[in-house]
Amino acid sequence: MITIEQLITRIEQRQPIINKAELSDTQLKLTLNSIGSLTTANDAQLSFLADPHYLSSLTNSQAAAVLVTAEYRDQVPATSIALVVASPYLAYASASQVFARQTLGSGIHPSAVIADSALLGEQINIGPFCVIGDNVSIGDRSCLDAHVVIEANTNIGRDCVIKSQVVIGHDCVIGNHVRLHAGVSVGAEGFGFAPTNNPSITGWERIAQLGRVIIGDHVRIGSQTCIDRGAIDDTVIGNNVIIDNLVQVAHNVHIGDGTAIAAQTAIAGSTSIGKRCIIGGAVGITGHINITDDVTLSGMTMVTKSIKIAGSYSSGTAAMPTAKWRRAAVRFRQLGNE
Repeated sequence: MITIEQLITRIEQRQPIINKAELSDTQLKLTLNSIGSLTTANDAQLSFLADPHYLSSLTNSQAAAVLVTAEYRDQVPATSIALVVASPYLAYASASQVFARQTLGSGIHPSAVIADSALLGEQINIGPFCVIGDNVSIGDRSCLDAHVVIEANTNIGRDCVIKSQVVIGHDCVIGNHVRLHAGVSVGAEGFGFAPTNNPSITGWERIAQLGRVIIGDHVRIGSQTCIDRGAIDDTVIGNNVIIDNLVQVAHNVHIGDGTAIAAQTAIAGSTSIGKRCIIGGAVGITGHINITDDVTLSGMTMVTKSIKIAGSYSSGTAAMPTAKWRRAAVRFRQLGNE
């Protein structure tokens, strides 16, 4: 349960509530227990209007309070409290964290294996069967769920949440307020091999990966994503980067601050991606190229050369009947000869 006043305090960490001064003491003390959609919310829930297409649902909503822009405040039902903001979707995002169920543990589980040389901060939680290596440092209020492995000489910042089955390799650096979801691999060996004269007989010569992974502050990495350590230099993930599930980040990749990467994207080694880029699902990016700041790559785009000018880029084609696609592919190839 949270009061409207407490909710406003949370939202205003990102943006002001424009009509806060108009709310009465009774309204400010009203309690909410969760968030609901405009059509399903009840008189103990918060809702929001982020898209004008749902305006018809707003006028009939039973929600206790609704986040809206000033343009639509007069259409909030009299039974609801209008909370006017510039961006209702951003306000909803802030509010959602208040109502999220907390799954933090309590203290250090007796089954955890922790090296004597590890440095543990205040108010941390370490779940069952975690393994913490030599000279590992974990900051205040960080939480490790069950079966997390942190190898030697790794530094983890404060207020981090590391979910089950995460493995962090040796010598890595993790910033503050980082969230690593289940099964993430940080600092595994990069895919580096030198061919022998005949790989079918004498195989491939493994290149020891001597770099680290460095992750900035306020980074979120989704389940089963792999971020490989550098071969010589480091793999670097900037501040405020968000990465979805099942993403592959190869050795020596650099990702700039504020970039977002959707699921099943693969980034080959030694590629540099700028700040505030948005990378859609199943994008493929070849190695040893540079992508400048503020680039958007739509889903299934294949990037084989550096991108030096900000903007939106695409290469994937939408599904169509096979016969039509074959004809279109022929015409597309012919364009290159014109």
